[in-house]
Amino acid sequence: PDLETVKFKVLSRRGQYEIREVESYFIAETTMPGRTGFDLNGASRSFNVLAEYLFGKNTKRETMEMTTPVITRKTQSDGEKMEMTTPVISKKLEDQDKWQMSFVMPSKYGANLPLPKDPSVRIKEVPKKVVAVVAFSGFVTDEDVKRRELKLRDALKGDRQFRVKEGASVEVAQYNPPFTLPFTRRNEIALEVERKEE
Repeated sequence: PDLETVKFKVLSRRGQYEIREVESYFIAETTMPGRTGFDLNGASRSFNVLAEYLFGKNTKRETMEMTTPVITRKTQSDGEKMEMTTPVISKKLEDQDKWQMSFVMPSKYGANLPLPKDPSVRIKEVPKKVVAVVAFSGFVTDEDVKRRELKLRDALKGDRQFRVKEGASVEVAQYNPPFTLPFTRRNEIALEVERKEE
């Protein structure tokens, strides 16, 4: 079935990446165990914690629809069941050496999401933003993310309109279930950008 996903508008396409304006959305987020955002055991545990919230371990005992993607976010820093959405997102907290995984919440709830019963799950609103995105297939690894992030940052240095926003950290969006064949998997890395001053 087609799953709800984050809404965005493509502002421009470059050779290696595209610039998107992403609408605001809500996430359910948890801190991942271990030192990597893409180790199978840690990712599975975090995915299951978030799935339990989505499928009823919440104050309304409501089942929500799955969405896409699952997002893993790396940051650089000093129940009611719902529909599943994609992506799942993960981020890394540099000062704690931890990654965050998040599920995008179904848009119909807005700020009225049921509260999680598990204290390790946090609900947050992600504000509207502009990002540079590179799509790729295959399984995601830490090394691959680092390589692709450096390549995207380097490409953006030559962009005449946009630059990487100060403090921006890489975000990895994974759109497929774990059992999807590597060559058919849809993944993206994104960095928040801002318009250059004229």
